[in-house]
Amino acid sequence: MLKVFKFGGASINDVQSIKHIAQLLKAYQDCQLVIVFSAMGKVTNMLEDIVGAYILNKGNPYEYLQKVKNFHNIILKNLFREGSPIFDEVNNLYIEIEWVIEEDPHQSYSYYYDQIVSIGELLSTKIMSAYLSDNGFDNKWIDVRDMIRTDNNYRNARVNWDITSSLVKRYVTHNCSITQGFIGCSSDNFTTTLGREGSDFSAAIISSCLEVEELVIWKDVPGMMNADPKIFCNAKLFDSVSFDEAIELAFYGAKVIHPRTIQPLKKKRIPLRVKSFVNPDNKGTLIAEGIDTFPKMPSYIIKDQQILLSISDKNLSFIVEDHMSKIFSLLSLHSASVNMMQNSAVSFSICIDYDKYKTDSLVKDLQKEFSITYNKNLSLYTIRHYREEDLEELLSNKKIILEQKSRNTIQVIA
Repeated sequence: MLKVFKFGGASINDVQSIKHIAQLLKAYQDCQLVIVFSAMGKVTNMLEDIVGAYILNKGNPYEYLQKVKNFHNIILKNLFREGSPIFDEVNNLYIEIEWVIEEDPHQSYSYYYDQIVSIGELLSTKIMSAYLSDNGFDNKWIDVRDMIRTDNNYRNARVNWDITSSLVKRYVTHNCSITQGFIGCSSDNFTTTLGREGSDFSAAIISSCLEVEELVIWKDVPGMMNADPKIFCNAKLFDSVSFDEAIELAFYGAKVIHPRTIQPLKKKRIPLRVKSFVNPDNKGTLIAEGIDTFPKMPSYIIKDQQILLSISDKNLSFIVEDHMSKIFSLLSLHSASVNMMQNSAVSFSICIDYDKYKTDSLVKDLQKEFSITYNKNLSLYTIRHYREEDLEELLSNKKIILEQKSRNTIQVIA
């Protein structure tokens, strides 16, 4: 039966980790697989620096590009013999970036972001496909832009499911296919991206279109945990999580699963397993329909780099439906997702992720029609299935600005 595997950048961030993943995959050599890779290590951040330098004049884009080249070239020299075709294939991808930055920009930041940052996934999959082939793991490299069709909402593209489903079935014919996460292609043949951390979503799209047996997302943690183990030393592993609970946790910002990943899987009743590439023999966490979340325990989610906007009418009139319509239209225009909101008679408060490339322009547009006050550098704390003692422990010595509590969930901005 067909499975989809997805590996993030942390799993292939250097020569040793790439060799480890190749060894891991040998255990699945007899399976029919589609393997989705993210960009290697912190390459997405490096490519974002190129975009910032090119569009916002924050440095020399060619210097940032050289860092990308240096990173990949070290890996190439340690994995491949001199004269291997992969050197030319990778060099051609560098040239695609150079073609973009050698001309003055005439499109939006988001457009150039997608054309440049998407190269990270193309680089990683070219390298992984070639290395696996050299080590006896037969595979076919597929450009995911030939399969996933989207609109041209750059940096947050929406999938055309009907066309995508047909194309995925047409292209995935090999026993093992290797392709990219995070990226797609618009109808006018421009590269788009699905949003940060969108590689999980890419894997879910392909899984849904092919109605696979299982999607496995390989992480550097044992599975889905009730808290980020980098922050909470006593974080515990879930053996199983229901689809509905996984959707809730993803919505509130749990980092293991991208928020849009679960829905297409739930619709087709495709199980998702989150496993550790460090300890691949461990079972990890099963997320599926018709199972209970086990063990029962609170979940803790922290989202940093938040900004709280308080929006009021300039004439101090009530915030009514017309105001809300304008506010949400601007949020949609700037691709800003609301993490928490609260309404009063004369103001509407929203908490969103701070994005230096989007949030400031959103605030400027809001200020044309509204009075805006804001607090930056905040954190949003969410506890699912909370207990009163959990609140005291997590929120002690924190200045609480806004709080919302329901039967199962509490959210606090501090």
